[in-house]
This record gives sequence, C-alpha cells and structure tokens, in this order.
Amino acid sequence: MKFKKNILCIGAGYVGGPTMAVIAAKCPDCKVTVVDINAERIRAWGTDQLPIFEPGLLAVVREARGRNLFFSTDIAAGIREADIIFVSVNTPTKTFGHGAGMASDLQYWEKTAHEIVAHSDRAKIIVEKSTLPVRTAEAMERILQENKKGIPFEVISNPEFLAEGSAVRDLLEPDRVLIGSRQTETGLRAAREIVDIFASWVAAERIITTNLWSAELSKLVANAFLAQRISSINAVSALCEKTGADVGEISFAVGSDSRIGRRFLNASIGFGGSCFKKDILNLVYISRSYGLNEVADYWEAVVRMNEYQQERFVQTIIREMFHTVVGKKIAMLGFAFKADTGDTRESPGIHVARKLLEEQAVLAITDPQALDNARRDLAGLAGAVEFEPDPYRAAADAQALAVVTEWEAFKKLDYEKIFASMRKPAFVFDGRNILDHRKLFEIGFNVFPLGKPSLTHFA
Repeated sequence: MKFKKNILCIGAGYVGGPTMAVIAAKCPDCKVTVVDINAERIRAWGTDQLPIFEPGLLAVVREARGRNLFFSTDIAAGIREADIIFVSVNTPTKTFGHGAGMASDLQYWEKTAHEIVAHSDRAKIIVEKSTLPVRTAEAMERILQENKKGIPFEVISNPEFLAEGSAVRDLLEPDRVLIGSRQTETGLRAAREIVDIFASWVAAERIITTNLWSAELSKLVANAFLAQRISSINAVSALCEKTGADVGEISFAVGSDSRIGRRFLNASIGFGGSCFKKDILNLVYISRSYGLNEVADYWEAVVRMNEYQQERFVQTIIREMFHTVVGKKIAMLGFAFKADTGDTRESPGIHVARKLLEEQAVLAITDPQALDNARRDLAGLAGAVEFEPDPYRAAADAQALAVVTEWEAFKKLDYEKIFASMRKPAFVFDGRNILDHRKLFEIGFNVFPLGKPSLTHFA
C-alpha cells in the first residue's frame, strides 16, 4: 500500500506511543512508525501486554497495528523514510551541574537532533512533542540547519496536554491541539501539514496555531496553572483542619463560581507525575535566568506547598498513632501518582513510604497497576515492605490504612471485613478524601481526612 505520508515518532513512552496510535487509527492513509532504543519496550508494543497502562489504548493499538502502525528499534531507517518526525524523548530534570534540580536535561533531545541530521537525505518537518523549555526550538534549528548536506528542516512545536489515565480520550477529544511554528512562509506551510494530520478528527476551532515560543511556553504554563490550583486548595485544607471548616464544602462553594470552576479543587496529599513538578521547576529556572526572581519565587511556592502537604500527611499519621509507628503495620492503598495509571513518577506515595520506613513502620502496599514500579522505587531502602495485589491481605493485621491513590476500587472495598482483620484501635488516613468517613467511623475506625474534622472514638 502506498501511503500519503510517512510519520515517525522517536520515543515510545507515555506520550509517543498513545499519540501515534491515535494518529494511525485516524489517518489510515499515513504510515506511522514508532522507534525507541529500548528493545523490550518496542517488543511489548507488538503484544497485548502494552508497556504502559491507559484505559482504551489496547483497542486503538489493535485497530492500526500491522496496518499502518509499526514499532521498531531501527531509528536510522525510520529517520530516512520519514517525511515528518515527532520527537518524544525523555527530558527529565537535571540531576547534575548548573541548573541541577530545576533545568531540563536536554542530552537525549540533542542526541536525537544530531541523529536526524546524520540519517536524513531530504527535507523534513521536525515536531517537538517532548516538554521543552521555551526557545529550545532555536537550539534544535541550529543543529539541524548547520548540516553539510544543505537539507532544509522546519521545526514545529506541538506540545502534549495528556492526563495519564485519560490519555486516549484526551487524544480523541482534545480541548485543543496547539501547533507553533516560525511565522515564515516555509514555517507556516509546515504548520499546515501538521494541522492537516489532526484535522482528520479534531474540529477546526480546537486547533490553535501560534508562534514557536508561545507554543513551547504554553505547555509549561498550563501545567503550572493546574498544579497551582491543587496547591491552593491543599493550603486551604491545612487551615480547615485548624478552624473546623470542611475543605469539601469550601471547594464546592468556591468552584460554583463560574469564573473559577470546580476542576482541580479536591484536597489531596498532592500532585505527582512526570510533568507538574518538572515543568514548574523549569519555569522557575527560566524565570531566574532572565532575572525575574519574583516570578520564580511565585511558581516555586507551588512546589513547596505540594511538598508541605505530603509531609503534613505523614506527620498526621505519626502524631495520631500515639507519636510512634515503630513496628506498626500500615497498609498503603495505592502507590501510583493518580488513578487509572501504573505510573509512579514523583508519586506522593514514594515520599510517604520512605518517611514511614524511616520511622520503622511496616508497610503493606497494594495498587491495581503500580506494584512493579513501587518495587523499583523502594528498592534498596531499609525496612519491611510487602507488595500485595490483594487489598484485603494487605490490610490484615494492619493498624492503619493510608489512602494514597484515588482508585475507584478502593471505594468499593468491604471495610467491615477489613476492620475485623485489623489490629485495634484501627485508623484510616484518607489522603484523597474518597471514602465515606461517617460510615467508616460507625464501623469502628478512627478517621482522619484532609481538610475535614477527624472522627475518633477516643475520649
């Protein structure tokens, strides 16, 4: 079959894999190839045991796989064949040198740019899909344009706005698709080619075109705004616990204002994932590099509040369990950073588990999708940790339950059965406010929500 376009994605992770699967499903006249240096990950994409968990993803992959969706480790061949190359490689926060802890580590992105030059023999459109600092496209342009072959490249910014756990729905029914380009004749022409891909299934009014720098910065700002809302309501939850107010009632009242809205106003033990903290710290670093220290301080406070909320949750557990958790079994319900994903990157569960282990607690961790990642995250730490897929077995002989992830399954557990199997007095620390606290109290639990009055049987 002769395809209209050959599309390549370098990077088969949480962004590249699902995005290309949907493009292939919706654009059957385009050949879509996903390449990665990780051979095991590529192998898994060819099976029904995909390397990432996303509701609905397997059905989309099955629809296009072998027809116009292909997975390979041959990066050089993919580059040679491609007309359009999406770059979706990892851009983690630097852990070394200047900017460590805040700036993006662009080594994988730069190596990819050099690979594209080395294996290209004709003009191509390069699409930034990885989250990158603003003005990064300028550096990529320099690498690409200083090739000795005289090959012209156009760089487009097409940031992803996917929420893990709903990535397929976000791709099929996006709030917006953002495409940034140079405002030149060739840049605008390249942008139109990317617009045409998404126009196969996305309404025209949801496709936004901007200049390169606006697109790059929009991604960082979008995540910063969402994280800011979470940190804001979490700051309020601490005040609620001191004053007797109920953060749930406040969230409902405040969110009823149409100017504010209700999303991202649920108190919790904080945000996690690969994007929020990384992107905010990137924004902080960029602001400081331009001398905008007040701007940097403002955004950095969002991260500090998130860390404070996680620490506050741990300290509540220790304080309410009579100021010691030494030798006490605590069942952690959840470890993924959010429901409907197995991803544990920057999960609050990591901080909670490490701190409780430092206090010599005994942990039993249960999660529907994240236990393998949890084992890796906690490998080498001193202390007793059990990884148990069955929440009832995890809770047996425990003295406390700590809700870390808002899995729907945790709402449906038989808590009378769980209570009967636990040591007494039994505690529930609901870090997501997803359980029926009054019912738990009536069963016999001592219940400690976030931002709400506690319910205890102590005199």
